[in-house]
Amino acid sequence: MLKLSMSDKPLKIFFSGIGGSGVSAIASFMADKGHIVSGSDRAFDKNPAHPAFKILKAKGINIVPQDGNAIAESDGNPFDFAVFSTAVEPDQPEFLKAKDLGLPIKTRPEYLAEIVGEFKTIAVAGTSGKSTTSGMLAFLMKRLGLEPNFIGGGRVKQFKTETNPGNSITGNSDILVIEACESDGTIVNYKPEHSIILNLDLDHYSVDKTAEMFETLGKNTASRVIINADDGNLTKINTQNAVTFSIDNPSKYKTENIVYAPFSTNFSLNGADFRLSIPGKYNLYNALSCIAILSEMGIPIKDIAGVLHEFKGIERRFDIHLNDGKRLVIDDYAHNPHKISSLMQTMKNIKENICYIFQPHGFAPTLMMKNEYIEAFVKNLRDSDYLILLPIFYAGGTVSKDISSHDIADGVKAKGKSVEVVEDRGMILQRLNDQINGYNNYVIFGARDETLSDFAGGIADLIRSA
Repeated sequence: MLKLSMSDKPLKIFFSGIGGSGVSAIASFMADKGHIVSGSDRAFDKNPAHPAFKILKAKGINIVPQDGNAIAESDGNPFDFAVFSTAVEPDQPEFLKAKDLGLPIKTRPEYLAEIVGEFKTIAVAGTSGKSTTSGMLAFLMKRLGLEPNFIGGGRVKQFKTETNPGNSITGNSDILVIEACESDGTIVNYKPEHSIILNLDLDHYSVDKTAEMFETLGKNTASRVIINADDGNLTKINTQNAVTFSIDNPSKYKTENIVYAPFSTNFSLNGADFRLSIPGKYNLYNALSCIAILSEMGIPIKDIAGVLHEFKGIERRFDIHLNDGKRLVIDDYAHNPHKISSLMQTMKNIKENICYIFQPHGFAPTLMMKNEYIEAFVKNLRDSDYLILLPIFYAGGTVSKDISSHDIADGVKAKGKSVEVVEDRGMILQRLNDQINGYNNYVIFGARDETLSDFAGGIADLIRSA
């Protein structure tokens, strides 16, 4: 049984890979619940100035080198168990040491599934938008006085403090909002009270495989399943207790009077007028799902409308580093073809002449989605736009490097679009003002790599000083 209340003896937990978005959220959550938390991450070993390192230490979490010694040295007061990121390979020292000591080992998703069972959980699923939606829902619930708990993947800007990365909060209720990621397949183990299924597209698995997982999540959901009636792929799943939302098709929560502004959206729903302070049709879908679940839980729709506009978004989701009217620099987490298309479609309504800079992540995902990447770029790049591809982001470990960014670039170029691969980011910074890259508008995007945000900031600084 998972111990969460302060009346229980605090647990002593070790988190390996604590710098990752999913693990840091659970570690922060458990620390805030009064438990004793230690952890390590190879990213911290390489970069002690890592922002997450500072925040987790400020929270009181003991950060140690990822060499296994901390687990071994805890024999006098041993850890109750160790939680491992799925990115930490089983041949790493900490994993081997925990195994040798007989320390109970849990993966991050296994442990999250345990936590889910202790609450009336709302699981937010979908191949795109779940970080923003789970964060938005937690924020709205907090503003509406529902005292939610939250374990997410993205960092909610208004939750972030010197001691909180922004991807978790603790509240006094039995409600928990989680980002239910399908990437490792363990989403089928969650048994939530309610679920939201935003969309279904190619990402970590085939559409059919992901559809099976989403259908299982729906069957494991005790009460309502909030589902996007506009997503054709979601018709593949058979869901009981479905409550629908939409922009185009008929649904219980269908929006009207939509006005898309460059950086916000106004709309009406069931007699109330709303303003969303983050842009794009895709974010409108995210907001509609939140409105639907809150309404189903009995919250008056006018109360929801009164606070929605306050939500400022998630870090690295359409983060604006520069916007002075003439010049625009944006950093975004978009990394699968659906997310990329949504981002680029939104940008078309904002600016002409955009230089897109994309860093694919993971060799296996890039290989699987290569054709869909090419299709997304060919469809959304205008003649006035330019695409730069950075080398595929590699976080370490054993992997077959049988694809490169050049494979994507060749496919995009074959369709007549302007694209190149640049191996060194420094070359881009040097070329900002030359004929090829003399653009005023830049969108930098890709997953996992926190330094992309710094890179976007560097581009913004150079443009300001030009």
